[in-house]
Amino acid sequence: MAISLDRKTVAIYAGAGLLRLLVFLAFPGIPEFLTTRVEISTPISSFKRLQEGLFLYQHGLSPYDGGVYHQAPLLLVIFEILPPTLVFLGLDILNAMSLHTIADSLQLPTPRFSKLDGSLIAAAYLFNPFTILSCLGRSTSVFTNTAIIQAVLYAQSGDAVRSMFGLALGTYLSMYPALLLPPTLLMMHQHKTLSLATSITSYIGGLGALLATTPVLTSSFWDFLASCYGAQITVPDLTPNVGLWWYFFIEIFDSFRDFFIGVFWLHLVGYVGGMTFRLQTQPLFVITSLLGLFAIFKPYPSIADVSLYLGFLPMYQHVLPLTRYTFIAASVLLYSTLLGPAFHHLWIYAGSGNANFFYAITLVWSLGLTILVGDTLFAVMRDEWEMERPEMKGKSARQI
Repeated sequence: MAISLDRKTVAIYAGAGLLRLLVFLAFPGIPEFLTTRVEISTPISSFKRLQEGLFLYQHGLSPYDGGVYHQAPLLLVIFEILPPTLVFLGLDILNAMSLHTIADSLQLPTPRFSKLDGSLIAAAYLFNPFTILSCLGRSTSVFTNTAIIQAVLYAQSGDAVRSMFGLALGTYLSMYPALLLPPTLLMMHQHKTLSLATSITSYIGGLGALLATTPVLTSSFWDFLASCYGAQITVPDLTPNVGLWWYFFIEIFDSFRDFFIGVFWLHLVGYVGGMTFRLQTQPLFVITSLLGLFAIFKPYPSIADVSLYLGFLPMYQHVLPLTRYTFIAASVLLYSTLLGPAFHHLWIYAGSGNANFFYAITLVWSLGLTILVGDTLFAVMRDEWEMERPEMKGKSARQI
């Protein structure tokens, strides 16, 4: 991962690292408070739940006893050895460096694209408020984000084995990165380093090796499957979050629950094939858009998922003139970001509101993200269309 360390780059990374260290060390109450926020911590990414699992693990008990811990046992080993502050700080810096490298070597098939400044892409990620809050709140979704970024980094350079292992690690940690396999394979196919069968075998082998560590780390392999993956598939924990699932399944009749869980998952999975096929010349944008859709439609989303999406999105700044609703999307996201915590406080602490308050603002949040994903998708497809038909550049198109 070669990065030119000029003065600007050093200042960006040093400033981001010092900012996080300052808050962690000088204001320990802030990370403790953020760890409890539903926008940051979900049942499958909560640091407090990880601490509960670690306590059980260190006392020779299954970390999955009690149904509180829903994460991979590998995280228990990491946090048993390393201090959490350095882990989350190091992951943020690693992610920024990887995005820096991806941006520096990125080439897109459009005359609108101009060479990116990787240090600015890294700065956009490191100083994104969602990234900072996810780090300070110690959301374990950051591990999954790191695995996905590493998979993209090595796919771009044509290193199929490392890319597939990165994606396997993400799948092992959170399951949903498995949906990124088709565009990642397409991205590696551009380099023609390994055959499709070999790449898929590398992915399956890496995932199998990671799963094989579970009986070594904890004797309860089936409890791990049920708690880590089963909890995401069946959504038994309806703790409020910024997603769309929890309120719906609180209200739905139990007799319809299995049907609608299948519909919700089918809706999420359905985007993968169509987007990969339609935008096969730009697999990185497919990955970027899917990350945005995951941040909206996965069962337990958090702002850490949005920070990952916004980490890749600046690489497509060249299509900004073709977007139509950027101001609206930004305004809606800002509006919901500020009002979300207020509505949650009114519901839970002040007692002057109800669940509808918070769910309404999460719908607005999802609307803002949907507008952003849809608008950038339109802009990339418009750019592609203008390349194919230069005479239509700048003209409106209507379907007849």
